[in-house]
Amino acid sequence: MAETLRLYGLVTDSIVDGPGFRTAIFTQGCPHGCPGCHNPKSHPMDGGTVWPLDEIEKRFGDNPLLTGITLTGGDPFVQAGGCAELARRAHARGLTVWTYTGYLYERLLEMAAGDPDVAALLAETDVLVDGPFLLAERSLELAFCGSRNQRVIDLARTRALGALTLYSAEAWL
Repeated sequence: MAETLRLYGLVTDSIVDGPGFRTAIFTQGCPHGCPGCHNPKSHPMDGGTVWPLDEIEKRFGDNPLLTGITLTGGDPFVQAGGCAELARRAHARGLTVWTYTGYLYERLLEMAAGDPDVAALLAETDVLVDGPFLLAERSLELAFCGSRNQRVIDLARTRALGALTLYSAEAWL
C-alpha cells in the first residue's frame, strides 16, 4: 500500500470541484496531455512534491465543515493505490469522494480487471468525472466539468442500479 502521493497541489477550501465545501487534491502525473488543460504543470510524472498520506489526511480531517474530497490532477489513476487509500480514509470520516480523470469510465473498468489499485479507486469513488478535456468542446456553462464530452457519473448509484447513472444534484440532497 502506498504511504505517499506525489502532488501538484492541494486546496483545502474548494467550492468548484464538486458540491459543497471540499478539499481538492491535485495529483502529479498525467498521460493525457490535453491541449488547453488548466493544470499543464501537473503532467510530468516526476514533478510536484511527495506528501505522506497522513499529512494529506490531516489537511481534510481537521475541518468539520467539509463535505468531501476531490481527487484531480494530473490524473489520480496514475497513482491509483495511494488515491484509493486516501479515499478510503475520507469515507471513514463520512466524506464523499469525487475523482476527475481523462480516462473514460469504460476504459477504467478494463484497466481495473488487471490492476487492483484501479479497481480499489473506482470502488472508493462516489462520483467520477471522466473523459479528456477537449478545447473544442469547452464550456463555462457546465457544472463540475470543462468540456461537453465529459461525463459526471454517479458511481454510487451506478453500482446500486447496475447501469451507468449520471450525477444529479437532487439525488444527493
